[in-house]
Amino acid sequence: MATNYGAPTPPIAFGDPAAAVTSHLASEHVAIDAAVLARLQNVCGSVSTVSTELAEASRDWWPMAMHWARANQVGALGAAIATPTTIEEIPSILRICNDARIPVTTVAGRSGVCGASIPVHGGILVDMTAITGIRNIDATSLIVDVAAGTFGDVFEDTLRADHNITCGHWPQSIALSTVGGWVACRGAGQLSTRYGKIEDIVVGLDVVLADGTQITTGGTSRAAVGPDLTQLFVGSEGTLGVITGARLRAHPLPVATRQAAYAFTTFNAALDAMRCIMQRGATPAVLRLYDNIEADRSYKTGDRHLLLALDEGDTFIVDATMAVVADVCAMAKAEPMDANLVDQWMSHRNNVSQLEALVTRDIVVDTMEITGSWDTLPRIYERAHAALLAVPNVMAASAHQSHSYTDGGCLYFTFAARPPVDQKDQCYQAMWDAGTRAVLAEGGSLSHHHGVGLNRARFVREALGSAFDVLAATKRALDPNGILNPGKLGLDSPWGAIAW
Repeated sequence: MATNYGAPTPPIAFGDPAAAVTSHLASEHVAIDAAVLARLQNVCGSVSTVSTELAEASRDWWPMAMHWARANQVGALGAAIATPTTIEEIPSILRICNDARIPVTTVAGRSGVCGASIPVHGGILVDMTAITGIRNIDATSLIVDVAAGTFGDVFEDTLRADHNITCGHWPQSIALSTVGGWVACRGAGQLSTRYGKIEDIVVGLDVVLADGTQITTGGTSRAAVGPDLTQLFVGSEGTLGVITGARLRAHPLPVATRQAAYAFTTFNAALDAMRCIMQRGATPAVLRLYDNIEADRSYKTGDRHLLLALDEGDTFIVDATMAVVADVCAMAKAEPMDANLVDQWMSHRNNVSQLEALVTRDIVVDTMEITGSWDTLPRIYERAHAALLAVPNVMAASAHQSHSYTDGGCLYFTFAARPPVDQKDQCYQAMWDAGTRAVLAEGGSLSHHHGVGLNRARFVREALGSAFDVLAATKRALDPNGILNPGKLGLDSPWGAIAW
């Protein structure tokens, strides 16, 4: 599908564009009276209550919500959209909403797949897509200062064409997502083993708090001035403040690229090879393992499990890294495969069109990316795979390992079902319940890079244990009136619970 360069791309068309769009979720809806609307219009150049604009701005790429869209529904409708064109407007918007107890949901690319940008209690949508551009580049230190609403592909195109550098952050959603969204959901790019996840790339943030206070975090490299406040907001999903800008690490453009592919007879043997590669100090940009189900589906490799490796950067480092990969795979007696399989993956790695095709066939599908230690990953794979297949009406479940670290990695499950049309919501929740609880029972994490949003909110307390109370206390301290993205991260909302 074609994406909109520098602007949001809708995930799927509404079933009847001429009909009114309504809310699917049951929750208290906060309207905006004329007086508050007038105050917002006085401080923000663009405030809209146009129904068609509200419908588009109130949804993201959550796969379940794409089924609702075919029935002319979104998760919930915002009451108004405020689109600031300068950062100076944002504190004023938040002060008005905080005073009037109006929920605020920050949106931009709306590429999230967990419902994080759905305004579950109505209120104001603060659209950041006009807060764009690279503001400064420290070419000596390789630090880029960029506005939060800048779309990923526009950002990388500019860095490469005008400055001969890259941040190396390449999520599948790069054409759909913004820098602020990367930070807010603690995202990962497909080359993160070389360049790091966004929490490794970001060195400082500009944030506006619920009461309009503006703060700047970060600064000098590796400072030790109490806890790292930058990381407090990375992954906060708009619940603690509105991210308006970021300082990100950059790198010279790579001068060398090498790739390889290997087949393994068991998934566990391939996992162990990945562990050995990482623990020997090699960090290829891509180290990606497909189980036999996904490998055969995409690459026609039969019952074998497929490992793809690619590295880029300085020639000496790339050669050394790929030599370690080859040595480990040889010791594991893996079968060398055609390295062009990596090109095949590269050619479709940012393709987001398959989801719509499945939804239009009434197939309920989603992905679940989690992390575990090398010790637990084999058990997580087996238990979660079996749990997903045991859910009634499930057609398929599979997994690949998408990101690796010295202590563990990210397993990325894909699952699909075809339930009766009136049981889609129940089937979807049953798959998530089964898969997530299997992962948590084996010591895995709740998420790796898609975040929590609304879909995973019910698991957060279970995942964090007693530490959840620290998160809740932080929320109360920074947002005492609870206006920022209520209903997300499993946090209590002043406007009550949400029902499907």
